[in-house]
Amino acid sequence: MSHNGLSISRFSAGYTKRNIINDLSVPLLPRGKITVLLGPNGSGKSTLLRALAGLGQAQGDLLLDDVNLMQLPFAKRAEKVVYLPQSLPAGVHLHVLESIIVAQRASGGLHHNSNEDEVLALLRQLGISHLAMSYLDQLSGGQKQLVGLAQSLIRQPSLLLLDEPLSALDLNYQYHVMDLVRQETRKRNIVTVVVVHDINIALRHGDHVLMLKDGKLIADGEPANVISEDSLAQVYGVRGRIERCSRGIPQVMIDGLVTEPRL
Repeated sequence: MSHNGLSISRFSAGYTKRNIINDLSVPLLPRGKITVLLGPNGSGKSTLLRALAGLGQAQGDLLLDDVNLMQLPFAKRAEKVVYLPQSLPAGVHLHVLESIIVAQRASGGLHHNSNEDEVLALLRQLGISHLAMSYLDQLSGGQKQLVGLAQSLIRQPSLLLLDEPLSALDLNYQYHVMDLVRQETRKRNIVTVVVVHDINIALRHGDHVLMLKDGKLIADGEPANVISEDSLAQVYGVRGRIERCSRGIPQVMIDGLVTEPRL
């Protein structure tokens, strides 16, 4: 049977003496769709994302269009998979434009015909073309995140992994970035997996949701089906409900706690 997307089977990941993700199976994360990873702190979201990228210890099968990523050398896997971490490394003294061209060339040579015009067009889409000749080590945290996203998209991955790409962005850019990620995901027909903390972002921008707790998959499906009063109580320990605003967009409203939080 052929799969057009990412299939996860009996997947475990973590550390030498302790797994964080335990026996995770997801039939299909389709191409052209945004999958949002939801769950409280410590649920395994970032561990899962890193493991999908080939970072850290993992066992199981990851079939991307029937190619098992777990059997590929890391360099070959990196041609297909791009991971943008939550905390970016310290900026080097390179111009933004140069850094994105370097990222473009680091994609295994697969897309070497891309040119500077394409890079500049992507910077314009992200609203940061004015930063093209700025140095990375002089950017704010939010600007670095946007440049990191540009570096990720220019590599034209089959699987794009974004760990909290909105954490340093203001509301305007949060909406703009998620809208752009959705456009690029559809246009390039890639599998995009995003970690966010704001459940309302998942409701508004996600096509698919995986909800994790303690390294286990609690729910898997469309946002409207996964995000419910029951799952909010089970995963987050809150009494919540889904209401629609005057424009018909669903939003999570929290009324109280089911259990006291564990800090």
